Amino acid sequence: MNDSHDLPNSDLLNIDSLFSAEELAIRDKVRSFVDSTIRPNIAAWYEQAVFPVEIIKDMAGLGLLGMHLKGYGCPGRSAVEYGIAAMELEAGDSGLRTFVSVQGSLAMSAIHKHGSEEQKNQWLPRMAAGDVVGCFGLTEPTAGSDPGSMKTFARRDGDGWVINGSKRWIGLASIAGIAIVWAMTDDGVRGFIVPTDTPGFQATPIEPKLSMRASIQCDIELTEVRLPAVAMLPNAKGLRGPFECLNEARYGIIWGAMGAARDSYEAALSYSQERLQFDKPLAGYQLTQEKLVNMALEINKGMLLALQIGRLKEAGELKPHQISVGKLNNCREAIRICRDARAMLGGNGITLGYSPLRHANNLESVRTYEGTDEVHTLILGNHITGISAFR
Repeated sequence: MNDSHDLPNSDLLNIDSLFSAEELAIRDKVRSFVDSTIRPNIAAWYEQAVFPVEIIKDMAGLGLLGMHLKGYGCPGRSAVEYGIAAMELEAGDSGLRTFVSVQGSLAMSAIHKHGSEEQKNQWLPRMAAGDVVGCFGLTEPTAGSDPGSMKTFARRDGDGWVINGSKRWIGLASIAGIAIVWAMTDDGVRGFIVPTDTPGFQATPIEPKLSMRASIQCDIELTEVRLPAVAMLPNAKGLRGPFECLNEARYGIIWGAMGAARDSYEAALSYSQERLQFDKPLAGYQLTQEKLVNMALEINKGMLLALQIGRLKEAGELKPHQISVGKLNNCREAIRICRDARAMLGGNGITLGYSPLRHANNLESVRTYEGTDEVHTLILGNHITGISAFR
């Protein structure tokens, strides 16, 4: 029997007490949106491989697009508030949290961090309002973990540029109005704002998928794509430009993964309390309780990790290796929790009537993108030893 009626079953340490009233209000607002709009529909969206474009304006109305960015019509919320929102969205589905991440942490962040005043004023207010969708073209068919080896090339052509190349696994590209495309130049890696109606730009959704089915990922082909000089992001030079955006997305994942884990844990807990086997609830068996305890412990540790990283980010003290700590740990633990929760549901767990297997499948993608386990392990190994082991 639960002997702490004032705490949710997943919060063993009263972590809620570490959040401000404003942060809890954001959580409740996004959680209500997930409960009313995502949960009743996500099984169908996932099965039919549909990204629900109709909820983009709803997300904008909640202040979720470019949530952590300030000025230019952006919501200007704190790092922890953004993290909480990511967690609640991913408790609904990773694919829908990914939309917010690609739009805000990647495409909008690229313009906000590296764009000119003209570029910021032209695009950010419309993107925050959900009127323009953006995508972020970095990964290539042969350059995932090693973006420095990208083959996409932008050559000078008079005052402008011509881009040729391919990108792969680019979220939202087929519904985007603009693409942030990273390309090699004679002067190193540079970023460009490419309107997707530019001749020579083609985005093709990657299908079929076993993961992130309520989301869109695409192949992009760029064939003699001609751009004016003002399309270049003036303040991004070298790989530091895209990496600064990737770290924004990785930060949101640290929180989001715990949302998927928590939702799976709660599904397994509820099921185990109701399902009778050998004349008593599954929750009454020692093996079941051990599994639930292990899940809850990792959720609490993951939450504390996310919160500490968020507070460091708010203080301007967050280091890149600390983001790797959170991304590596929380994705690794979340996928284990979701798989264990699925096992506790028995055969029923493979149906879309229950969330854990859907979450586990999605987390296969989340664990891979924005840096694999191996990449983050080597980032941390480099930090600990002072020796780079990437090559």
